Amino acid sequence: MIQQNWKRNFFTIWTGQAVSLITSAVLQMAIIWHLTETTGSAMVLSMATMVGFLPQAVLGTMIGVLVDRWNRKMVMIGADLMVAAAGAALAMVALFIELPVWVVMIVLFVRSIGTAFHTPALSAVTPLLVPEDQLTKCAGYSQSVQSVSYILSPAIGAFLYATWELNAIIAMDVLGAVIASITVAMIAIPKQVRLVEDVKGKFFEEAKEGFRIFRESKGLFSLLWIGALYMFVFMPINALFPLMSMSYFGGTATHASIVEIVFAAGMLIGSLLLSVWGGFKNRAMSIIFSISLIGIALFISGLLPIHGFLIFVLCSALMGFSSPFYNGVQMALIQEKIQPEYLGRVFGLLGSMMSFAMPIGLIVSGIFADRIGIHTWFMLSGVCIIGIAVLCVLLPSIRNLDK
Repeated sequence: MIQQNWKRNFFTIWTGQAVSLITSAVLQMAIIWHLTETTGSAMVLSMATMVGFLPQAVLGTMIGVLVDRWNRKMVMIGADLMVAAAGAALAMVALFIELPVWVVMIVLFVRSIGTAFHTPALSAVTPLLVPEDQLTKCAGYSQSVQSVSYILSPAIGAFLYATWELNAIIAMDVLGAVIASITVAMIAIPKQVRLVEDVKGKFFEEAKEGFRIFRESKGLFSLLWIGALYMFVFMPINALFPLMSMSYFGGTATHASIVEIVFAAGMLIGSLLLSVWGGFKNRAMSIIFSISLIGIALFISGLLPIHGFLIFVLCSALMGFSSPFYNGVQMALIQEKIQPEYLGRVFGLLGSMMSFAMPIGLIVSGIFADRIGIHTWFMLSGVCIIGIAVLCVLLPSIRNLDK
């Protein structure tokens, strides 16, 4: 039963999450700067990125079962405290010795496990707090917080790493995790219904339930595979933005930073619009609009001459603006159409598939982008994403998601 004071509860939790999200992102940037400065190895940075994906990719579906079995409020608090404990352990080691790379990797892995528990738990808790007709708007608020994090964390991380000891940045992140835990503890979260089949000895059967529940909704099942294909094509582009800015357009690190900030600013504007407007009445149109706009912007970016950097900046802003209309609306649809007692498994499966698609896409783009040119890869990626949007239009199960 949704409480009348749901806005207070939702925004209390998300205030704590905003603090934790920004401090974690700042620490993540500081760790990247640390690894860059101490090793200068692209392989080490790639390993650090992969360590962040692995727990969600490999364990996501299993973790989803536990999120549905356990008290989600306790899962969120426990995950935040796990992240805080990992940071505290890293700080303790740094007090006595120069941080070895393997210690940093272990801490990143533990933090990633905490995030793998926290993300589906938070997504599964939201529909227990928020009225169904407000889920899309609340997804817009959530996307806004992430956008602010994307804008602030690189600049704050670089500044603090240059002026503070790494231990002080770690301590700030630990404090952020503690604040997030306190805000969750303050709110009375309704307990999810325990299903009859959620008993000992049926762990793997329960894990399969996430896939079965997706299959029962043809629209969401189609959207699951569309999402995996979309992540496979689009996510590598995020990693290639600096290369496009510097290698193709002949810019500097400042130009690359401008593109990243403009993308995040566009994402913030799109998120705020989604939180106020809620998107198209037929939410499938919001998803198709988002994918189409990103595909067109990528295609135009790939066709630009080497002196077309300003138009590339505009295209980046459009890509950022459109992304919440896919991510936020997809999350709201799942929260609305799936029973709350299954949401941990469903979001665990979704996160697992997306996490597998991203590194595979990175490997493929790394192989071909160098051979055919970064701008050509942007253009081809745009064509593929426009094709995905056309596929969404052609599939009745996607078009009729809201029916």
